[in-house]
Amino acid sequence: MALRGLAASGPSSRGPLDEAVAAAEERGAPAVVVAAGGTPEDDEEDEGRGRGLLRWDGFSAWLHCVCVVGFDLELGQAVEVRPGRTLPSAPRPGPLAGAAPAERMARESAGPDPGCRASGRGRPPLRQSGRAAVHWQFPWEDRGLRLGKDPAYFYGYVYFRQVRDKSLKRGYFQKSLVLISKLPYIHFFHTVLKQIAPEYFEKSEPYLEAACNDVDRWPAPVPGKTLHLPIMGVVMKVRIPTCHDKPGTTQIAQLTQQADTHISVILPTVHEVDLFRCFCPVFLHSQMLWELVLLGEPLVVMAPSPSESSETVLALVNCISPLKYFSDFRPYFTIHDSEFKEYTTRTQAPPSVILGVTNPFFAKTLQHWPHIIRIGDLKPAGEIPKQVKVKKLKNLKTLDSKPGVYTSYKPYLSRDEEIIKQLQKGVQQKRPSEAQSVILRRYFLELTQSFIIPLERYVASLMPLQKSISPWKSPPQLRQFLPEEFMKTLEKTGPQLTSRIKGDWIGLYRHFLKSPNFDGWFKTRRKEMTQKLEALHLEALCEEDLLLWTQKHTEVETVDLVLKLKNKLLQADREHLPVKPDTMEKLRTHIDAIILALPEDLQGILLKTGMT
Repeated sequence: MALRGLAASGPSSRGPLDEAVAAAEERGAPAVVVAAGGTPEDDEEDEGRGRGLLRWDGFSAWLHCVCVVGFDLELGQAVEVRPGRTLPSAPRPGPLAGAAPAERMARESAGPDPGCRASGRGRPPLRQSGRAAVHWQFPWEDRGLRLGKDPAYFYGYVYFRQVRDKSLKRGYFQKSLVLISKLPYIHFFHTVLKQIAPEYFEKSEPYLEAACNDVDRWPAPVPGKTLHLPIMGVVMKVRIPTCHDKPGTTQIAQLTQQADTHISVILPTVHEVDLFRCFCPVFLHSQMLWELVLLGEPLVVMAPSPSESSETVLALVNCISPLKYFSDFRPYFTIHDSEFKEYTTRTQAPPSVILGVTNPFFAKTLQHWPHIIRIGDLKPAGEIPKQVKVKKLKNLKTLDSKPGVYTSYKPYLSRDEEIIKQLQKGVQQKRPSEAQSVILRRYFLELTQSFIIPLERYVASLMPLQKSISPWKSPPQLRQFLPEEFMKTLEKTGPQLTSRIKGDWIGLYRHFLKSPNFDGWFKTRRKEMTQKLEALHLEALCEEDLLLWTQKHTEVETVDLVLKLKNKLLQADREHLPVKPDTMEKLRTHIDAIILALPEDLQGILLKTGMT
């Protein structure tokens, strides 16, 4: 059953849900969305919180909102909503373009899996725009993976239920529970849904409200922390990943001398998918797909259900980890998405994006895309589907096309037969899917590292020497990245040092340097190195006898120095520069000593002067 469109109901306007979400965002509270019709709750402070947080601050650290989406025969997807605070009740269905982001996300992600009677999941990132764009501040940097909240996207996690009901016109009760978050913790939120969704459909709104209250009591998801998260009688033990974690490894000690008797669920990962299950139909071509994702090529995954579409797209994005995929990706893309016309037009080349689709309509409208993967039903663990072949795009029919990878792309690298034999042997020996995923993830990791290490080595050489940093001059600039200069380094320090794979590595690098992934990666590295130069400049300032310097200069120059040093401290704090705490304290001591050496009238002014 395809995702049905919304019925038009007049011109686009700011409806009650828009008002509700806007009001919630203005005061920093989540739009906790449940079925309409309940009485407003008091906005009491949570007893014994002891964390200095307002009501729903804890909830907002994990979720943006929770939605219940019904499937109406006449209206299509209808969001049944009543926010967690005293806000208006359910909205009238309206055009998708005029809906608030939360409502649009819920509608777009709540499409059912064909024939699925338990759960269907979709995770489409939804770009924010206009007044609904909200940005959070976080105490950590996202340098390699999408670990923290992404200010540009929402992620929707869906549990779809379909039960036969002859009293309804369609003959089925159909409803979805949707969690909307800015955290890409795929496995974690799936687990949460499995815990609360079945009970919600039995016990309705009060149960969901209680679950939201449990989430509100959770500690913040700080990277590197192991947390115990209770929800409706179940305690989940999770570790929040950091950008330094090695992909495919878990930092949670699952076997301890003293078992945690109160722990119900231990999650070894919060964000990784079952890689081998997703690549299973195409693992013969996994290296070619790795190249396509690395180069940011436009790619479409046509799958029979939202869950299979979503998981396959996320597996593709994760296959180049720890390199971050900087282009757009839509695990479950529908005809209702605002970029539908942009992505289906033939008047311009397809953008750098990975789309996951299920609607057969896309077989025609996306036929001009250069790389298309058609997959059948993903098999349960222990079963292996028939391997699809690489086929030419001209063989892609509008309907009834067989599964396959439809592309004219010729890989730069020769296929690694060893990893294929290893995975095939695992299938023959009925090796668990988890173990196969570890093997495949390690292979992708080593391949990505072999590719990125020469770039890291060259970029590190662009860093000025530490001896060139003078406390009395601005920090030196990084040298320019010169592609041809980099290419010359590959002869002696290229990927052949760490990878057994042969092929046109030079051609692959040339293509990569023109891709969004290189642009995003290099901007991140340049920012990190610039911050390192600023930190070294601060350290150089601390090593100088600044008080002696002021004795040789005028009061005007001394005041100027104090103001600049104060701004340096502010910059270090604002940009989270990699400066040691004792360096910061030493610089504050220098500032205080200089101020005390000035006349009293200037002391009073400078002590009151803030850092601008």
